[in-house]
Amino acid sequence: MKKLLALVLVAIMVLGCLAGCGQKAEGDIAYVKEKGELIVGITDFAPMDYQEEGSDEWVGYDADMAKLFAEKLGVKVKFVEIDWDNKAIELANKSIDVVWNGMTICDEVIAAMDVSDAYCKNGQMVIVKKDVAENYKTAEDCKTLKFAVEAGSAGKIQAEANNFTFTEVDVQSKALVEVAAGTSDAAIIDALMAGAMIGEGTSYANLQGTVILNAEEYGVGFRKGSNLVAELNAFFDECAANGKMEEIAKKYGVQEAIIK
Repeated sequence: MKKLLALVLVAIMVLGCLAGCGQKAEGDIAYVKEKGELIVGITDFAPMDYQEEGSDEWVGYDADMAKLFAEKLGVKVKFVEIDWDNKAIELANKSIDVVWNGMTICDEVIAAMDVSDAYCKNGQMVIVKKDVAENYKTAEDCKTLKFAVEAGSAGKIQAEANNFTFTEVDVQSKALVEVAAGTSDAAIIDALMAGAMIGEGTSYANLQGTVILNAEEYGVGFRKGSNLVAELNAFFDECAANGKMEEIAKKYGVQEAIIK
């Protein structure tokens, strides 16, 4: 009887291990498919993720690609605005499944999450009022300015790297508000965002980009160990091959920045 009981216990342990291993192997793909929804963490960031006036639908290069990726997974997509400074925490506690919002690949990001292949080029740009732009052609010229930067952003990293004086706001668009209002002398935002949001024909016609402080690349973030990373990389390759990536990039005016 004792021998039989021991065999039963061993069998239960083996089955439990197999079940646990199977669950781990399926990972985030199975998790997302089971709940039927891919939750995408974003901020309001044209031309990557934004809402057109009078609409509650999220559009943009990243938003449209995320919709297609969710469709390929066979699930719905849900966009959730997050505090950019807390993006890794949001991923870890499963409030979101992915960070897909023109996220710069840097050491801090790589340490906190798994990241897809780079899909887009970018840089951090200094934004000032147009009537003083000629005075700020180099990073050294900008040392006397008071900046507004998004908390947890690549812009903040560049402000720190250049020893600029700065205050933090919760989204990049508010950094532009600060400059337009004269509360800050300058902002540091993504060059792609600047192309969509400042200059003639925009709400910030009196603002101008000057110095590009660095060169960087965008990636999509997932929880550590997530098997969605390989799935997305394969999806990117597929969309590059069939022309869908280029088609969406042209729609939002970012085709020159696309890597693949």
